[in-house]
Amino acid sequence: VGASTGGTEAIKEFLQGIPADCPPILIVQHMPESFTASFARRLDSLCAPRVIEAQGNEKVEPGTVYIAPGHSHLLIRRGNAGFLTELAATPPVNRHRPSVDVLFDSATALVGRKAIGVILTGMGKDGAQGLLRLRQSGARTFGQDEASCVVYGMPREAFLIGAVEEQCPLGDIARRVIGTVCV
Repeated sequence: VGASTGGTEAIKEFLQGIPADCPPILIVQHMPESFTASFARRLDSLCAPRVIEAQGNEKVEPGTVYIAPGHSHLLIRRGNAGFLTELAATPPVNRHRPSVDVLFDSATALVGRKAIGVILTGMGKDGAQGLLRLRQSGARTFGQDEASCVVYGMPREAFLIGAVEEQCPLGDIARRVIGTVCV
């Protein structure tokens, strides 16, 4: 999941529609590093799944949501017994660190068609190309519709290049994603 402007509330609404036993969810929200830990704690208190700020090297487990820290890109990597989170302090991508494109490209490389990509409200184009590569790998992809966005930038850019398979109002995205997982 990727978001920027307006994303804190959009992510909260999305996660409130997700059950406690969900598949692992990794989220990039463009946010300064001084706020990501408290953002994760707030979401953890409001949502059924466990929500944490990723520290790197955590086992990626069902029922857990990993929020990218504001100082590093969030990726997944293969470990001995499944997937692990990875943090990278490499240069910004699309002027952002963490970058949605970095997360989506990581998911494309390791999970491919078994991934689900979601792009929510935000300014700019971060995540559009990564979501396109996810979709081209066979993954399901969802974008927030214009009417429910605070800023229809990132979802618009992704939609215009064909990266969004299904565009939905924010209130429907969690249900659609869970419906996709359960088929």
